[in-house]
Amino acid sequence: MTSEVVDEGVVAHGQPGRRFEGRVALVTGASRGIGLAIAQRLVAEGARVCVTARKPDPLAAAVELLGGPEVAVAAAGRADDPEHRAAAVAATVAAFGRVDVLVNNTGINPVYGPLSHVDPSAAAKVFDVNVLSALAWTDEMRAAGMGSAPGAAIVNVASMAGLGPAVGIGVYGASKAALLHVTAQLALELAPAIRVNAVAPAVVKTRFATALYEGREEAVTATYPLGRLGRPEDVAAAVAFLASDEAAWITGQTLTLDGGVGLAGGIG
Repeated sequence: MTSEVVDEGVVAHGQPGRRFEGRVALVTGASRGIGLAIAQRLVAEGARVCVTARKPDPLAAAVELLGGPEVAVAAAGRADDPEHRAAAVAATVAAFGRVDVLVNNTGINPVYGPLSHVDPSAAAKVFDVNVLSALAWTDEMRAAGMGSAPGAAIVNVASMAGLGPAVGIGVYGASKAALLHVTAQLALELAPAIRVNAVAPAVVKTRFATALYEGREEAVTATYPLGRLGRPEDVAAAVAFLASDEAAWITGQTLTLDGGVGLAGGIG
């Protein structure tokens, strides 16, 4: 078997199949970066999607990029706003008639510094968005019929920071650790109707993660055995697998996406 080699010696991702033909997904935090890449991968494999984020204009651009209203709709709002969540799920069902896949990708990290010095209100906001909203999105999707048909799946986008302590991003890491526990708990409670898994990426080259490598990308990259930082499409491919029927006997698991950096004890 041969592989196509592209820039930087990276093996190209395989062409997507049609694993999501007839299925409908909702992807949060999907106007750019990892969320948009996930939505693109799902649409490329036959899904119709609802994408959410805070700002309407980037969402409108995302819908156009995804192929327009025949395959994508958008719902603007805050992930921790109950009215937004209800409206987004209602819009998805109104447009496409069903819900099958939920990707909880929304995450914020407004706090940098020691966990021991964090402002409690800031920590509460991080947990509201990064953890509690994932639970609330799950409830909304179930109320709309998710799990009533075969193939229902939830994938939570966590972080390698949730697997161990990391300097400066303690609150964010703690929230992602909580999300990983929520993933396992929901997998137990929602089986067999809905599978629930997570991905835990290390540093992925997005605007969100810029502070983790900007101005020192070469040095950061040098710590990764595979010789590069992550790309949004790396995460999208893993999410698509976990959400597909190819992962039909997998639930409650976390797939670490780290370019090998964890082999030497790093956490990205």
